[in-house]
Amino acid sequence: MKLLEERIRQEGLILSDTVLKVDSFLNHQVDTELALEIGREFGRVFAGRGITKVLTIEASGIQFAMAAGIALGVPFVYAKKKKAVTLAESVYTAPVHSFTRQETYQISVSQKYLGPEDHILIVDDFLATGAALVGLVDIVHASGAKLAGVGCVIEKSFQEGRSLLENKGVEIHSLARISRMAPGEVYFIENDRVYQSS
Repeated sequence: MKLLEERIRQEGLILSDTVLKVDSFLNHQVDTELALEIGREFGRVFAGRGITKVLTIEASGIQFAMAAGIALGVPFVYAKKKKAVTLAESVYTAPVHSFTRQETYQISVSQKYLGPEDHILIVDDFLATGAALVGLVDIVHASGAKLAGVGCVIEKSFQEGRSLLENKGVEIHSLARISRMAPGEVYFIENDRVYQSS
């Protein structure tokens, strides 16, 4: 997605060869029109799959899951990182290790909102180590729902996340795939071809 790649090039802060900061337009302050455009792109890519719900994890995936849900005309559900006292019913859970926060937590989704009749699209902001997305895939499988695929806004293709998901038979569509980066430069993958954008 050229628009997204251009925003990463212009506003993304590459803090190291593994850390990309996009909080000025994606995951702290959010460019709402860009978020809606991202949702429309996921809606286009996954159209005709019979998707009944979009699933994400709090907090940075919520705006993109909502935008995809709007584009597809379906509700979205988000996994909670901490079980609220109001969540008294049965839940699906999975452990997730956060690379950025360096902590492991149990994510949970109420069993009322996922079931065997559902076709799920998982959406998240980043695919890097894949831990959060593997946890969401495990929850989908535990619910008996069908997984249509995973949509990621930004993928760090040099990390192991894609291979972990592909080994589970998951289809992945990422809007911006980064093959490598360093302060001041970023290399994107387009149609299996790498090009520099710095």
